[in-house]
Amino acid sequence: MLEQSTTTTNFPPIDNNQLTRFIDPYSDFGFKHIFGKGPNRDFLIKFLNGVFKGRKVITDIQYNNTEYKGSGKDYRKTIFDLYCTSDKGEKFIIEMQKAKVDNFKDRSIFYMANLIQEQGVGVIADWDYLLPEIYFLAIMNFKFDDSHPDHYIHDVRLTEINTNKEFYPKMGYIFIEMPKFKKNEGQLENELDEWLYILNNLKRLDEIPISLRGREEYEKIFELAEVANLTPEEMNEYQQSLKMQRDNNSALNYAKKEGVNEGKHKKAVEMALKLKIKGISLDEISELTDLSVEEIKSL
Repeated sequence: MLEQSTTTTNFPPIDNNQLTRFIDPYSDFGFKHIFGKGPNRDFLIKFLNGVFKGRKVITDIQYNNTEYKGSGKDYRKTIFDLYCTSDKGEKFIIEMQKAKVDNFKDRSIFYMANLIQEQGVGVIADWDYLLPEIYFLAIMNFKFDDSHPDHYIHDVRLTEINTNKEFYPKMGYIFIEMPKFKKNEGQLENELDEWLYILNNLKRLDEIPISLRGREEYEKIFELAEVANLTPEEMNEYQQSLKMQRDNNSALNYAKKEGVNEGKHKKAVEMALKLKIKGISLDEISELTDLSVEEIKSL
């Protein structure tokens, strides 16, 4: 275990319009560049083994097609960030979710359901419904609204409530709320801590942390993630990924601002109606609510 430290790392604020030394692993390109390529399978294996903490030991994986289309022509298409099969046959959906979205738990169930359904497509007529182990892993750059403030890893399985025993051992969901992971370099206790620290801080770092130097897999990660080492094609793909990310953020911020403005206007209208009923002059109502006299007349 690394030496404990009470010091905190104070990173300078990031200018999202400038490239940092290392790629952003939360970008679509960055996550797949590090974990989603055949030559880098060892990185994903080590990360998954860290997440499962000995409950599963993965020695090899094969990457699968990340696009799944249901059996009917009108079925919604599902695209996974990463989808792979281990050497023992377990299947893993790995999702990097940067922005908070509505109904994320529902979407996770939907993704798993599509993958389970796929197991029965094209099989022999007397298939006995025996399924492989299937897991959904979400790395989330946001927090659930209803989760415990100190728990950032949620290991979700089918459990019999009365006995508190696992009912079905071949399916599970793991959600990692990255904003709750607050450990600094001196507080990292195991490999999973180290991987989460890298994911949380990679684009903020100017060099590989001292505690991670001399470790071959981490040296390779930082070499792979260095922007200067990207090919022209990779750089273009990364830039496009960042542009899409910035555009989405701008659209979200605009929508929030419009929502706030709309809410303020609604309250002003409600107040104006009450004042109008009480016989307050239109000019006074306009002054109090910032609504125009014409708008107040139309109420």
